[in-house]
Amino acid sequence: MGYKFPLGPYHPAFEEGEYIELQLEGEMVVDAEIKIGFIHRAIEKSATKRTFIRDLGLVERTCGICSFHHSWAYCLAVEKAAGLEVPERAEYIRVLTAELERIHSHLMYLGAMAHKMGFDTLFMFTWSGREAVMDMLELLSGNRVNYAINTLGGVRRDVDESISSQIKAALETLEDLGLKLKDTWSKDASILARTKNVGIVSRKEAHLLGVVGPTARGSGIREDLRKTAPYAVYPLLDFDLVVLDDGDVWSRTFVRVLEVLESIKIIRQVLDKMPAGQIKNPKPVLKIEPNDVIGRVEAPRGELAYHLITDGTDKPGRLKIRTPTLINLPASEHMMRGSNLADAPVIVGHIDPCMSCMDR
Repeated sequence: MGYKFPLGPYHPAFEEGEYIELQLEGEMVVDAEIKIGFIHRAIEKSATKRTFIRDLGLVERTCGICSFHHSWAYCLAVEKAAGLEVPERAEYIRVLTAELERIHSHLMYLGAMAHKMGFDTLFMFTWSGREAVMDMLELLSGNRVNYAINTLGGVRRDVDESISSQIKAALETLEDLGLKLKDTWSKDASILARTKNVGIVSRKEAHLLGVVGPTARGSGIREDLRKTAPYAVYPLLDFDLVVLDDGDVWSRTFVRVLEVLESIKIIRQVLDKMPAGQIKNPKPVLKIEPNDVIGRVEAPRGELAYHLITDGTDKPGRLKIRTPTLINLPASEHMMRGSNLADAPVIVGHIDPCMSCMDR
């Protein structure tokens, strides 16, 4: 006889509020339903009450982990609507900040996954690297969270030779950590036991479910906006698209381990290739003629899109935010079906859900 098992809305395995109702037969999950809405803050509606420049501070607070990508997607949409050109040096600085944020997000995720599996030594080891990345972001922007470096038409802070050399030096230590993580995640028996052949989603199923980001790339889908719909200066940089085919929790997690190393490769190229020049277009953005545009970036969790409708005023007529968690979370319901109850927190956590992003 089956029974219902509630998980959440506040659970030690969840960083934020979410409620999962599991239908069990013994210890086997036969169905799962995720309920959302615990962290709704009306960000989209609030954006229509503020000017374009004031909305920068608002959208950056949609998420505390990928705040830069939120402000970047918003800037891309506004700049497209206003016909605002961004200096090339500013584009390089944006990519630099984005890749540091990607490393920070992935290391935070990997530490949280280790903690969910009871591997607290790896959790602390991984987060020591995260701390070093936050120091680099503070050096670059002045802030450890919500960096406030983006502005319409460019960035607010430049990168001098001192900052560049300090980041390069820190990357050496960070690369060593990344290689150790790669070795541990591919060989440790406890990690393999909890993640191999768990939460399997085939390539075909992933397409049907519409998953994005590392969740898609761990199921063999070659989709990354930095490669498939390149923006900023990504076409000028050499890096590999990380794709694994097994479609289980281990594959989707290991994609992020490898992406840490790819981001380090990107950052080194950015620091070496960054041209001289302005960091901001001085043209002010006041009123924008009626327009309908989309700004898209590859955030750490996947494709992040800002749909902006302007109406000729100094405020958005409508701002719609589509976050990667909104797309990936329904897939975790599919992954849990047929799994063991003990694996449910790992399956939900491994897609790196950000409920703040999703609920907005």
